[in-house]
Amino acid sequence: MDFQLVWLMKATYSNGVSPLLDPRILYNSVDAVSPMTYPCLSEGGFFNAIMSFPQNYPNSPPTIRFTSEVWHPNVYSDGKVCISILHPPGDDPNGYELASERWSPVHTVESIILSIISMLSSPNDESPANVEAAKEWRDNRDEFKKKVSRCVRRSQEMT
Repeated sequence: MDFQLVWLMKATYSNGVSPLLDPRILYNSVDAVSPMTYPCLSEGGFFNAIMSFPQNYPNSPPTIRFTSEVWHPNVYSDGKVCISILHPPGDDPNGYELASERWSPVHTVESIILSIISMLSSPNDESPANVEAAKEWRDNRDEFKKKVSRCVRRSQEMT
């Protein structure tokens, strides 16, 4: 954990993610302000997120919650991110994921952030956290794009 946090404090990603850390809360959470400039609908947005680490990290996954508004099939309305690698290790009680797709202590802060960037670029509407966003993604792409664009504009106004 210490190595990952030192790495994170020095990290600058080519995709525009730049974590801002408060050393007083290193072991509990990481505040990341991320100008996500990847080729997707959210390009140019500045989305705040909090990554919280459980006491038994790395045996259990951190949680990530956007504090900025994000319209996405894999982000709950409260901002919590829903991706397989952040689900507890072991078998999925709902049968949607293989154990190999879920959390493993080999994941790093970097691999988590890269997975979130990938998720934002390629939504999984098969098992959505936000059913309404998933339905729009599938059935009304123009309306989905409008809502994402609104989130991007709001995020830019907050900077």
